[in-house]
Amino acid sequence: MSAKPSVASELDFIQESEPKLTIDDLCFATSNYLETNQVESIRRAYHFAEQCHEGQTRRSGERYITHPLAVAHVLAMMHMDYECIMAGLLHDVIEDTEMSKRDVIAEFGEPVAELVEGVTKLAQAAFETRQHAQAENLRKMLLAMSRDIRVIIVKLADRLHNMRTLGHLRPEKRRRIANETLEIYAPIAQRLGMNLMRCELEDLGFHVLYPIRYRVLGDAIRKARGNRKEIVSQITASILNRMEQEGLSADIQGREKNLYSIYKKMVSKQLSFSEVMDVYAFRIIVDDVDACYRMLGVVHNLYKPVQGKFKDYIAIPKANGYQSLHTVLFGPYGVPIEVQIRSRDMDQLAEAGVAAHWLYKTGEAAGNTLAHRKARQWLQGILEMQKGSGDSMEFLENLRIDLFPDEIYVSTPRGEILTLPRGSTAVDFAYAVHSDVGNSCVAARVGRHLVPLSSQLETGQSVEIITSPTSHPNPAWLNFVVTPKARTNIRNYLKHLQGEEAIQLGQRLLNKHLTAFSTALENIPTKRITALLKEYELENFDELLTDLGLGNISALLVAQKLLQEETPNKEPQALLIAGTEGMVVNFARCCHPIPGDPIHGFVSAGRGIIIHQRSCKNTTHLREQNEKWLDVAWAKEIKRDFPVDLMVQLKNQRGALATIASVISEAESNIDNVMVDERDGGFTHLRLTIEVTNRQHLARIIRRLRQLEMVERINRINN
Repeated sequence: MSAKPSVASELDFIQESEPKLTIDDLCFATSNYLETNQVESIRRAYHFAEQCHEGQTRRSGERYITHPLAVAHVLAMMHMDYECIMAGLLHDVIEDTEMSKRDVIAEFGEPVAELVEGVTKLAQAAFETRQHAQAENLRKMLLAMSRDIRVIIVKLADRLHNMRTLGHLRPEKRRRIANETLEIYAPIAQRLGMNLMRCELEDLGFHVLYPIRYRVLGDAIRKARGNRKEIVSQITASILNRMEQEGLSADIQGREKNLYSIYKKMVSKQLSFSEVMDVYAFRIIVDDVDACYRMLGVVHNLYKPVQGKFKDYIAIPKANGYQSLHTVLFGPYGVPIEVQIRSRDMDQLAEAGVAAHWLYKTGEAAGNTLAHRKARQWLQGILEMQKGSGDSMEFLENLRIDLFPDEIYVSTPRGEILTLPRGSTAVDFAYAVHSDVGNSCVAARVGRHLVPLSSQLETGQSVEIITSPTSHPNPAWLNFVVTPKARTNIRNYLKHLQGEEAIQLGQRLLNKHLTAFSTALENIPTKRITALLKEYELENFDELLTDLGLGNISALLVAQKLLQEETPNKEPQALLIAGTEGMVVNFARCCHPIPGDPIHGFVSAGRGIIIHQRSCKNTTHLREQNEKWLDVAWAKEIKRDFPVDLMVQLKNQRGALATIASVISEAESNIDNVMVDERDGGFTHLRLTIEVTNRQHLARIIRRLRQLEMVERINRINN
């Protein structure tokens, strides 16, 4: 049996003075697995970086070169290739010195220069806020990572050394860096299967953000560890004895969670420390996959397994390539025992993740590690996500969602298993199959039963998506989808849809004003349109119509410019509103206008036209902006429902709400929302949001409600 110390026990957090490394130490460490000429290339990169950073110091007062050297040493401990270690030594020369990418290419070749540039941050001054800078730098780095995954490994090594030496920074900067590490970099390390890196980053960040909690929890763990020795020895001896009887050999390690994992479990599940530490955890390392399942039989015969707590991550690996058998047992005295069983190769991949890719000597094996294939799949998803993201902040939001998956495993009707975050719905599943399937889905069948598209899926379910060529994404899906791919595709479709609707509305608005000049758009000479596009610096006429529809440009002004500022000879006709214009015509929520109400339209930049009742008090302060008001009227044929707010004063009696709902339903209306505004001894004030087609429909509903004996008073709420 071998005992492996926990990651937490090996850390010396926020070291004020790290061991002084030299280039000779680095070369010695790399000489164990690299060729002599490669080690010499590393030495040459060090001297180049040392010369570039000459005169620069860190906050601690040490020469700046100590940082790149430490980063390179972290990479060497991971047995990374020589180009990656050279990039670690040079990772700050483009950002912090006068050297350019061209200079690095000339000295060390393009692969090393690409790695260095991928880690280099963009200039802070180019962004409005620190958050935008962080988001855009992450986007840049992850795109570089999609070309060469070593970019993120260099960046993680850089972040690890910075976290180890945070003690010299200002407290607020320490907390900001630690928070960013816990939110972004530790989850990226986990997503790439780099467990050792993830554990150290988490515990370092935890120590900075919550120093008192870290110290108290650390002391409690050390005390508990001493009290647990006897029972751990007893369980270990029992497993070893049964293992020998079955002719199996294995290493058994007492597995201990890192401090931050224990803290997160206590917070998320509202457990006390004693409840977390009551669980005894072991990791059993065997020779091959066959031995994993035989060992599972051994421990299940030794201790009774807890029902529903067995997970086979060998048959169905996690999204980051992690493989292992997990089971929970009833141990001696009823204590729960968590056991992980894996092969030696699986253990190496679990600790190093994608970095284990470089530990293999043969090129074929190297390119085919499970962690590396999974990382490539994830990066492909990142590329798709960034293409559909409107800006860097949206990209960062999607990335954060993607980095915290608690996974489920569901299958297609053909038996293909898909991994999704917990909470995923049928729509998320549809987009995971293919973007076209998601865009055209209309229903889902789980097992043999039809379910709503918003239904959350569970591990083990078989899901079939029903599609229709005429179906399109629904904006309401954004309220329940959880995967970045689904969210990005839906938003993309809506942006495209809004563009088409804006073009159509822009054309209607322009023709409306041209009619006042007794002409139409088709009568305008092409050269005048071309001149106007040049004036507004637009590439085509559709862009102009889009800006008109979104309210970014005045339609009246464009009409006058096209006609060289002629004077209109009659009043423009009112723009007819049918309620089917889409997202570029919005109905104000303050006054809920419905067909039959006197209305007017306010042109809002970027949103299109907002329709208000003429009596709406919220538009009083906007009345002076004459150029933004638009004469609008209801179209004759309107085939849609509109929301209306009603205030109903009821006598308190049993079943009153059910009676109200029944009357509204019989009047061919739906209740969208119910709120109790006020309740006293005799009466209840209900605020109802119902759907109506027009004022006549509303009047009919109010008349029926007033006939009820329990209804004391009823009013429409206009503001």
